[in-house]
This record gives sequence, C-alpha cells and structure tokens, in this order.
Amino acid sequence: MVSSPTLKRGALILLIAAVAAGAFKFATRPKPVSVVVVTVDAGRVETTVANTRAGSVAACRRAKVAPPAAGRIARLPVKKGQRVKTGELLLELWNDDVVARENLTREQLATARSRVNEACQLAVASQSEARQARQLRDKGFVSEERVVRAEAQAKSGQASCESARIQVREAEARIAAAMADTQRTALRAPFDGIVAEINGELGEYLTPSPPGIPTLPAVDLIDDSCLYVTAPIDEVDAARLKVGMHGRISLDAYRGKHFDGHVRRIAPYVLALEKQARTVEVEVEFDDPQGAADNALLVGYSADIEVVTETRDKVMRMPTAALMPGNKALLLGADGILEERRIETGLSNWEYTEIRSGLGAGDKVVTSFDRDGVKAGARAEVETKPK
Repeated sequence: MVSSPTLKRGALILLIAAVAAGAFKFATRPKPVSVVVVTVDAGRVETTVANTRAGSVAACRRAKVAPPAAGRIARLPVKKGQRVKTGELLLELWNDDVVARENLTREQLATARSRVNEACQLAVASQSEARQARQLRDKGFVSEERVVRAEAQAKSGQASCESARIQVREAEARIAAAMADTQRTALRAPFDGIVAEINGELGEYLTPSPPGIPTLPAVDLIDDSCLYVTAPIDEVDAARLKVGMHGRISLDAYRGKHFDGHVRRIAPYVLALEKQARTVEVEVEFDDPQGAADNALLVGYSADIEVVTETRDKVMRMPTAALMPGNKALLLGADGILEERRIETGLSNWEYTEIRSGLGAGDKVVTSFDRDGVKAGARAEVETKPK
C-alpha cells in the first residue's frame, strides 16, 4: 500500500501543475480588443430623403436689370453691397434731350390751357350775342340775316372751345410720352434688396441686350429677406416628397449647424443631364428668414437638404453606424464576448435605425468594425477616452 505522505505529495504536485497550467493559459490568452460601443435606447427615428449633388442657396427674388434705352451712364448713385429701397434710383443715362422735350411739352400744355380759357370765353360771348339777336329779331329791330350770322358765330366759337380742350388733352398725352422717354433712361429698384453687382461705370455707354444675345445686366439686385435652397433629388426618391414637408438644411460654410425649413416647390419635370442620374429639382425654404439673415447667409453658398418623409417617436433605436450588412449587429455581452445578432429593422436614416426585434434597451452594440480582431466570439472591452 502507498503511504499517506506519498499520496499527499502526489496530490500537491497535481495541484501545482494545474495551477501552473491555468496561469500559463491565462498569461498566454489573447488580450481583449478595444471597441467603441453605443447603447440601444428609445427615441425618435425618421426616414429622410437627401439630395444627390450639392445644392445652393438662392433668393426668392433676384432681378438682373438694365434700362430699356441705350446711352451713356450719367449717374450711378449706388455701390456694390449697398441696400436699396423700392423705387430708389440705381442708374441714370444722359437724358438732357428727353428732359428738354418733356419741359417743352409742359410749356405747350400751359399754352393750350390758356387757349381753352380764351376760346371758351369767346364762345360764351357769341352765344350771348346770338340770344340777343333773336330777341331783337322777334321785336323787329334786326333782320333774319343778322340772326343767322350771330348763331353761326356762336357755333364756331363753341367748336373753337372744344378744339382747344382737345389740344389740352393732346398736350397731356405728349407729356406722358415725354415722361415715359425720360423714365426709360432711369433704372430704379423694383424691390427692397442689396446690390450684388454693377456692370458699368460713369461715362460708359450702356447697350441693352439684343434679342437672343444675352449680355451682362447693368445691376444685379437680390432680395435676401427670403432665402431657399435648391438641390437635385433622385427621381426614385422624389415621388415620396410633398410640398410643405419638414426639411433640414446644412451648409459647408456652417459645418455642424442645421437650419429648419420646408419644401416650397417640387419641379414638375425631371432633369436628364448627360452621364448623370435623372433628378428632380426641389426647393426648401428657410423657416426662420431672420435667423438665416443673422448668420449672414450668402446667395450661392453650397448647401444640402434632408427632407423628412416619415417619423416615429419612442421606438427602440440604435445609431445606423452600428448596423452591419445583412441587418446584423455586433453585441458586447456582459461576459465581454462579442456576439453577432440578427435584428429586424424599421425606419432608418444616416443617424438612427429603428429596431423592431433582436435587441433591447440598454444593449451595447459595436461601431468600430474596422479594427483588427473585432468579430463574433472575440473578447472585447469598451474603449475608455483619455482624460
């Protein structure tokens, strides 16, 4: 029989060997991979439609204006960047000749009105003489011939009075025509706005655009009190949009900032540009024009739009960045082991995806798929940010 001390020594050796093997296995096991995780929670999820190519900020009213007449620039009271009011003079051509003709027609009107007073007073006097001649004829003091001449003179006087009145109307019409000629040499602001561009200097000759041959406008006027973004939307997504839908506007000039807006127009046709996808132009107007003005948004800024087509509140969601191909997610279990989990999704956008089944509130899912060793079955630990 084996003695008791020998059995104890053997058991001790086996225990030491087991401890050593466990320690070796623990020491040589792979280190846990560091992962970035996000937590599944309840909140809002939206389905959105975004533009396919960059859009741009535009003004609701923009006029590239020029005087209808040709001539030399005599007055240029505004400068680039200046704000103007409706009717304010922007540019005036040399117009001494048309102004002189307008003054002449005004003098002619004054003369015509004086002629009316003279002719009509003579007509009244002739009518009075004719009336007296008829009375004297009835009493036998004058002949019938005298009465006929007096009545004819009265009718002639009345005709002269009417002719003089017509000459006054003609003079007034000539004044209106002369004023129109004068106004053709002056360019005034059709609305309140800011002068974006002036193409011309004092003394230069300005020529209107011939038909079919566009030329630079004399003044480019922008009403920046109302701004919107126009951007192309893929024809596949455009059918889901309606006027009035809520949208968000982002601009390269203001990264990280969004502006609320709404769809104001959907083009009634599809653009089919060569070598490009077919798109529909969509316009999204800023909900807060004053806020846009306070941020000094400029017409022509590149911009992107995101139109919300459907919204659900208080649903399970996770960041879309945690969604793997095939509607799968990599779940970090309580034991530190990564587990691949298939999920059923609902609404989704670039930020959040609705989870209908497969995950619950509080589950931690991985977003750092690009790191080495991040796969199902691997040991992992949550990356801690340096303090």
